[in-house]
Amino acid sequence: MNRRDFLTTATTASAALALSGCNDSNRQAIDYSKHPQKKDDNEVNGEAREGALGYKKRVNINKNKKIVIKLATSWPAHFPIMGTGVEKFAQRVKDVSGGSLEIKLYPKNVLVPALAVFDACSSGQIDAFHSGPYYWKGKNSAFSLYSGIPFGFTSEEINSWMLFGGGLELWREQYAKYNLHPFMGGNTNIQMGGWFRKPIGSIDDMQGLKMRVPGLGGEVLSKMGVNPILLPAGEIYTSLERGVIDATEWVGPALDIKMGFYKVAPYYYSGWHEPGSILELTFNKQFWNKLAFEHQSMIEVASSEMNSNMTYEFHAQNIHALKKLKELDISIQQFPKDVIEAGKKALKEVISDLSTKNKDFEKVFNSIDKHLSLSKEWSDASLRYFLNER
Repeated sequence: MNRRDFLTTATTASAALALSGCNDSNRQAIDYSKHPQKKDDNEVNGEAREGALGYKKRVNINKNKKIVIKLATSWPAHFPIMGTGVEKFAQRVKDVSGGSLEIKLYPKNVLVPALAVFDACSSGQIDAFHSGPYYWKGKNSAFSLYSGIPFGFTSEEINSWMLFGGGLELWREQYAKYNLHPFMGGNTNIQMGGWFRKPIGSIDDMQGLKMRVPGLGGEVLSKMGVNPILLPAGEIYTSLERGVIDATEWVGPALDIKMGFYKVAPYYYSGWHEPGSILELTFNKQFWNKLAFEHQSMIEVASSEMNSNMTYEFHAQNIHALKKLKELDISIQQFPKDVIEAGKKALKEVISDLSTKNKDFEKVFNSIDKHLSLSKEWSDASLRYFLNER
């Protein structure tokens, strides 16, 4: 081959290669690690910062290192959906980290009591916990809002508020005062109104009723004449059976049927007090800040997966459990109209009272109210129409 033929062939091959590289089906990802910027362009005082292309230069500093995270929960070992969801999360973190991150789980009462995980994590006794924000309303009434509000957010709506409406930023800002850093750790989806030993015919039947119910829903029911009581899961059935309490809400068909409430309180009501309750995965803030960027990213991704998976699993299991309840001759009751109206009136009073007493509560509720108002308009124009026609 002469020189001219060689150049022509080489040029043609190069052009073909270039065109092949531009083909959508053969696109190659750009590996920016092979194109490092100058040190002074990429670091300020030794810290990585945003480069011109919007990425941070990171170095895997975790090879051959192992970190063990002590995580306590408010649930029994292997508790359906909530407990098993955390177990799957722990395994996922171990898998994606190549074993450099290991989460050691402590079910309720093994290391700390079920409702003591907040304080234990705040003080550094444990590194993280899984529970529900409304359990800590005694610390700050605003915390109950992060679980949701009666007649308020669905699971989809509260997730959108958290991620794109400023909710997560507010939550972290307020938890930081307790040396804590929270993530969404699941959602129960819409909860049922509870199990009652006797039927509710009117608002009069709610007067003096002893009911296990936490959070803002408990505050609202208190205004309606109910005596709200906070009990851990292990004590609810016995208390209901012995008449220590007259009613209990728990979650929904999937978990309620496993608790056996239908055996001692056969009147099961649809709910409005917790239409989409957030669960939390919360870390000790000092511990979290010491984790490497890579490990933080792995936990963030795995927690997001747990948050969505738990929501969908609740839905999937609830629809099958409802069928089983019907086979046990348990019918779903609806609260009388005067109970619903009393609940809405009581909610306004509770919001007003707590907003006056606590600026944190007022700030969070105003954010919720703004997002929820817009969401209602969209839901009315779309989802409500569809459900009515389906």
